[in-house]
Amino acid sequence: MAAHIAPQPKASEIVPQKPITTQWVSLVAGGVAGGVEAAVTYPFEYSKTRVQLVQSKAAVNISDPFKLILQVARHEGISTLYTGCSTLIIGTSGKAAVRFLSYDTIRDWLSDEKGKLSTGRGVLAGMAAGAVESVAAVTPTERIKTAMIDDAKTNRQFRSGIHAASVLVKRNSLGELYRGLVSTTVKQSATSAVRMGTYNILKETSKSQGITPNAFTSFAMGALAGLVTVYATQPFDTLKTRAQSVEGAGLAEATKSVLRDYGVRGLWRGSSMRLGRLLLSGGIVFSVYEQVSAFLSPV
Repeated sequence: MAAHIAPQPKASEIVPQKPITTQWVSLVAGGVAGGVEAAVTYPFEYSKTRVQLVQSKAAVNISDPFKLILQVARHEGISTLYTGCSTLIIGTSGKAAVRFLSYDTIRDWLSDEKGKLSTGRGVLAGMAAGAVESVAAVTPTERIKTAMIDDAKTNRQFRSGIHAASVLVKRNSLGELYRGLVSTTVKQSATSAVRMGTYNILKETSKSQGITPNAFTSFAMGALAGLVTVYATQPFDTLKTRAQSVEGAGLAEATKSVLRDYGVRGLWRGSSMRLGRLLLSGGIVFSVYEQVSAFLSPV
């Protein structure tokens, strides 16, 4: 008796599998992208933080990040521009790994059967990823980095990121590394929501227009997402920085001090410094992430 052969489904009847991002690929690609981005753009981060920590209008009158970078390099040495850099590279690698792992996982949950993510769900995925990122990596590393930059202006009591962490913990237990958690989480959730949401919109738009994805298009879309992110979320970043100075401050106290020193416009203080970083940051992190992801999972 001839064996029964099941009829093969027609091509039109085959339902394509929903594309799912492999979690270890998200983790590794995100970590590499974060480390590269932090190393390249750190002087802008340093200048932005330095300006936000100044509490006197007369003390600094520089809005051009390049001028401040050159001034610090000339008077304090180039190495000063990298104060806290190793901490940020480690922290940024960790937080980018957590961000992309969280975002890709949540995106896969929220996307439709074709893997497409709506604008609202893209923003929601970014917001959730930012909250996870803040608790897991951002708050402690930002606390150490900000305290080191603040300390470098006067006392120079911290010899390294590890030494700074040990001093802060001895001062008030492990909770000292999470000073500014609320302001950092609000800032990180808002930043991630805007940044990842904007990038998702641009990516879906480019797909609909038939634009072939490559390193250049990823860099351009990431840079534009960074531009939008800066001005939409700068007040959160300013308050986070004040809250994480060496002495530290609560969210309400940080808000009062910024408004007292500079008024409402002070909430956007350091935006030009942050713009320089996030334009490069957005372009670098997304292009590197996409390239590393493609290399690790070419199929």
